[in-house]
Amino acid sequence: MGRVVALWVPNWPVVVAEAEAEAAVAVVSKGVVLACSAAAQAAGVRRRMRVRVAQGRCAGLRVVDRDLEAEIRAFEPVVRHLEEHVLARLEVIRPGLLAAPSRGPARYWGGEEELTDRLRAAVAECGHMALVGMADTVFAAALAARQDRIVTAGATAGFLAPYPVGVLGLPRLAELLERLGVRTVGAFAALPEERVAARFGAAAADAHRTAGGVEARPLTARPAGERYGVAQTFEPPEQRIEPVTFVAKALAEQLHERLRQAALVCARLEVAVELAGGRAGLSRVFRHEGRLSALAVAERVRGVLQAWADAGAFSRDVSGGIAKLVLRPEALSAASGRQQALFGEALTPEEVERAAARLQAMLGHQAVRRVEFGGGRGPAERVRRIPFGDADLARRRPAGPWPGRLPAPHPAMVFARPLPAALTDARGSLVEVSARLEVPSAPAVLRIEGHGEAAVTGWAGPWPVLEQWWEPGRARRIARMQVTTQDGRAWLLVISRSQWLAEAFYG
Repeated sequence: MGRVVALWVPNWPVVVAEAEAEAAVAVVSKGVVLACSAAAQAAGVRRRMRVRVAQGRCAGLRVVDRDLEAEIRAFEPVVRHLEEHVLARLEVIRPGLLAAPSRGPARYWGGEEELTDRLRAAVAECGHMALVGMADTVFAAALAARQDRIVTAGATAGFLAPYPVGVLGLPRLAELLERLGVRTVGAFAALPEERVAARFGAAAADAHRTAGGVEARPLTARPAGERYGVAQTFEPPEQRIEPVTFVAKALAEQLHERLRQAALVCARLEVAVELAGGRAGLSRVFRHEGRLSALAVAERVRGVLQAWADAGAFSRDVSGGIAKLVLRPEALSAASGRQQALFGEALTPEEVERAAARLQAMLGHQAVRRVEFGGGRGPAERVRRIPFGDADLARRRPAGPWPGRLPAPHPAMVFARPLPAALTDARGSLVEVSARLEVPSAPAVLRIEGHGEAAVTGWAGPWPVLEQWWEPGRARRIARMQVTTQDGRAWLLVISRSQWLAEAFYG
């Protein structure tokens, strides 16, 4: 298992907002506090807090909207300084937080503690204070950086165990786990892996691996992202950032489509530009994990390009500029899919189709069905179950007229197979329905298989149904009644050929 080092500059959005040390500042995004200064924290302001709540706790709070492009642009000089003086290659998880494999650099600098000291010193040279953490996974290293500590090899699972499940980054899963009594990462990691995958889906299975101290997405032996990378050549070379950013969004959409068709996801995304005039190209690696949209990719491209431009990387003469933009996915792995509908988020039609096809391949074509509303008089007839992917060749119009169809209120439960029943009068004789739709004797007792016997307290009907009388083999003559019993239950009964059946249950 490889070791990972993570570097965190606390409250980077606040740093970019150029807040004074004693000022109470909150950087917000979509009405929620993203980061806050030490003075704001002392007044009770916290991350993920609503802006109005934060302003109520801190009267003089200065609210600043987040500027992601500015954060990326300001963080880029720090990243380049680290690449030049400490680490040859690293990944930007988000502005203010980066990670890198630590084994090679630690050997070069003489050990893990020496590496962390070098990183802190290098960031201090850029005028910022940094915390550094080290662990067996990127997730654990990022948490360790908040404590400025090194987690010894093999102890990552124990380090993560006391944290609340909310740190895993799946709010709806965390809410459900807490309701089930699973409140810590360690308790979640102790659950059987196969049970977690079966109950909560692939996203929760990845989180379970993370909780256990292993990378959620193990690397595979698939070829690198050259095969799936996308690029755009500019002739003549482009000197303006806006056109390149526009192209980056289109390339990101093309890249995502290629990965989707290949059933792959990437853990990292490399953005590279080739410069005109024979100058060395530039590149930057961002953490992706399948979560960055095309717009998010474009925002990161714009921020890093602006930082390179401010540093003088692009020449202003006629021969200068960007000759080629490349987006290259890295650390490819199989797309395991996402099962988010359990937690309230709708799946896309494509995800539903792929999941249904996989289940049908394993369990049979009839195992996965979709529900369609159809015409009919009885409650069981108004819902049709059709194998997923098949056309409803026997489609019936849900709308009327359907003489004899029962009106609302509808039953709470419709039995897949009607239950045998007996409806008798006070003398114990079977209640019949005459050809004139008369009930000669009032119902007194109802017995239903599996539900015992109870006295009848009320009844309504009968309602006749005569269907397909023109086809002797399919003709049906029945009558339905609604019956309430002394135990507080209500039933929908149907009689056919002197046999009573319980078709549905009202409650």
